[in-house]
Amino acid sequence: MRQSSLSRFFLRSAAALLALGCLSSAGAQTPQVRRFPTTQLNIGIYLIKAEVAQTEAEREQGLMFREKMADNEGMVFLFGQPAGVCMWMKNTLIPLSVAFMDEKGVIINIEEMKEQTLDSHCAKRPAVYALEMNKGWFKQKNIKPGTRIEGLPR
Repeated sequence: MRQSSLSRFFLRSAAALLALGCLSSAGAQTPQVRRFPTTQLNIGIYLIKAEVAQTEAEREQGLMFREKMADNEGMVFLFGQPAGVCMWMKNTLIPLSVAFMDEKGVIINIEEMKEQTLDSHCAKRPAVYALEMNKGWFKQKNIKPGTRIEGLPR
């Protein structure tokens, strides 16, 4: 049986895609979770191991695709200058709480965020930092706006 040049092209293309890992019988590949350097923060008696997201690309990636996070782990976002900032939960698989902070590390407001949504959660005034923790973490520890977070990177 003779193959047309068009069918040979499709067969070669499919083989090349399979070799590159672009096609698989299991469907789309799971995105690789990127880890960032960490720093230690403290809020009163509580110590937090926080990954640091400081570039635009790191802030955009954030905690996407994470399936879990330990109790006293989180991610701190650095914005450099006071700005109107908002967070979203695109491709974020775990529910989170976010605390927005000013340049001194004082919490402006805390928002609860539902996983895998595009809802905006914004600082009530210009913020320099945001700290994401597991949902309810701040409430469980009785941490409220006006509380200062120590150890924030500059």
